[in-house]
Amino acid sequence: MSEKEIKPGLIGRKIGMTQVFTEAGERKGVTVIEVGPCVVTQVKTQNKEGYNAIQLGFEETEFRRVNRPTRGHFEKKKLKPYRNLKEFRVLNADPFKVGQQLKVSAFEVGDFVDVTGVSKGKGFQGVIKRHNKSGGPASHGSHFHRSTGSIGQTTWPGRVFKLMKLPGHMGAEQVTTRNLKVVQVDLENNYLVLEGAVPGGKNALVSIKTREAAEFEKRLAPAEPEKKEEKKEEEGKSSGETA
Repeated sequence: MSEKEIKPGLIGRKIGMTQVFTEAGERKGVTVIEVGPCVVTQVKTQNKEGYNAIQLGFEETEFRRVNRPTRGHFEKKKLKPYRNLKEFRVLNADPFKVGQQLKVSAFEVGDFVDVTGVSKGKGFQGVIKRHNKSGGPASHGSHFHRSTGSIGQTTWPGRVFKLMKLPGHMGAEQVTTRNLKVVQVDLENNYLVLEGAVPGGKNALVSIKTREAAEFEKRLAPAEPEKKEEKKEEEGKSSGETA
């Protein structure tokens, strides 16, 4: 698929998981997502905003449920308010107009898509569940069953290194599941059926992009600054240190 044919992403809501059977009789676990219809609420162009993108609205709401700046945003374009707004980069914004509807028909059976959403929150978890650590012996008297274990040193360097895998809050993070195959497209109910699982629980808000659109946005994203790796000091290297 050429860049001229790249489709923008759409917003949807996860309905839940079920199973389907292929013509060969294979059973596959699938996720059903209600996709759109999404309305174009803003078109950004290279000349005005410095880049090409469209803003989509999903799930109509009432004016009394939005704040005044958001209300002005919709009233200026003579649109009804929408509960969820999301921006998608496009190669060319000219084909899109404010008020235009984008539906699930943008996807076809056999397409591969990336789905982004917020994962289920797991609360505060220990290292075994959070980082898949093994834990200690289960026998009596070991005093080391599911705890973190040793995380530091003694005299030198006398501190805990950064990025240590410790207990903490798990889940409730933005996660992208890649390369999910489109199994069915229900135009009547605006349902998209994907093979596999997507982030979040039932009724979770997700965004769906084709693999081409995801790669296109990745190329346009500004490069992240390189993380400075911590310099590992070695004991005894310094000429001033003696045994």
